[in-house]
Amino acid sequence: MDKTLKLLLASTNSGKIREYRLLLADLGYEITTLAECGVGKVATEPGNSYEQNARAKAATYAKLSHLVTLADDSGLEVDALGGEPGIYSARFAGKDTTDADRVRALLARLDGIAWERRTARFKCVIAIATVEGQLELCPGECQGMIAFEARGENGFGYDPIFYLPKMDRTMAELTLEIKNKISHRAQASQKVWQALQRLRSLDY
Repeated sequence: MDKTLKLLLASTNSGKIREYRLLLADLGYEITTLAECGVGKVATEPGNSYEQNARAKAATYAKLSHLVTLADDSGLEVDALGGEPGIYSARFAGKDTTDADRVRALLARLDGIAWERRTARFKCVIAIATVEGQLELCPGECQGMIAFEARGENGFGYDPIFYLPKMDRTMAELTLEIKNKISHRAQASQKVWQALQRLRSLDY
């Protein structure tokens, strides 16, 4: 394993990068990004699950960068839509669309759906890969509801319509500090330290 203790965040999503820098700040690794490493190739998401996509991205970028690499795949699953958009959350409204476009598309699909049927969850799977090919998976999940309209200015993606009943707020109405204690990404990140320790032990 790379002895410089650098950890590459294999994402171009500025929102994810900002959250992960905070979530992983105490790991003892120097966090770097694709842009900072000069890695321009974009890994595809060929799988049919969060696990397969995260695994593929982490492994690809570990080989390209020669660094321990963290990649995730995440999505929103809405029960009334049979679990959609799921792994296609980022492409739900088509290519080259904005977060606002995707929110509008999802709300349109749920038009007329009663509140009690608007249950949903955010899911995240983090994959950590070494240059040598070892890999660890760290899943996380956050339960909620889909609001009838967007609320809040924080976060990104579907955060403005992901309502948390226990907090009486959407994810976008939370501060980043609070979100990073309860989100699907936070739940997965809590398992990253142990995963990194297991990978490091294989190198000694």
